[in-house]
Amino acid sequence: MTDGVQSGAVSADAEVPASHGPKKGGGPLRGLYNFVLKLAGGKQAEPALFAVSFAESSFFPIPPDVMLMPMVLAKPQRGYRFALICSLGSIFGAMLGYAIGYLLYDSVGKPIISFFGYAGKEADLQKQYAEAGVWIIFLKGLTPIPFKLVTIVSGFMKFDFAIFLAACAITRSARFFIEAWVFKTYGPTLGPIIEKRIGLFMLGAAAIIVAGFVVAAMLH
Repeated sequence: MTDGVQSGAVSADAEVPASHGPKKGGGPLRGLYNFVLKLAGGKQAEPALFAVSFAESSFFPIPPDVMLMPMVLAKPQRGYRFALICSLGSIFGAMLGYAIGYLLYDSVGKPIISFFGYAGKEADLQKQYAEAGVWIIFLKGLTPIPFKLVTIVSGFMKFDFAIFLAACAITRSARFFIEAWVFKTYGPTLGPIIEKRIGLFMLGAAAIIVAGFVVAAMLH
């Protein structure tokens, strides 16, 4: 990897690890995936990372993890900086998703949810909110389930905004900083293995975090 990096972004001529290279086939979404991946090696990688993180929380189909992983592998010393950019972008994007659900659910929110194949499942999520409250945001913010579903439905249900924002900040930061730590620590050796099982890995991380909250509550 080249070290010619300006403003913390991955250099335009930095090599993307083989496991993170463009992939063929898969239709329009694969093309979009490859485009986002290409942004990770561009001169404006950091602003692009923020933009993708922002958009993914409300309407964009490709998660910022696609950019975060190769960027951390290319410049591990800046891994936590990249994670912070992801976190901030995702939190601001969550606010937009909440606003869409709160103000424009029928005209904008529903079509977005339908596009991602979750039409008709809003009622299930609403029921989960009623039973588990803020824990739904914590858990779904860590796992691969589209976060935009959570943000839009939270706005539609008029979930307490302050609690929503705090939960988003905690869960999204936890997700991206955990990923950055993994790829900083284990690098290209275990990185591709973890990438293929990122859903299972993040579920495990979520379980650990929830267990920590439960233990802390019991101690107090």
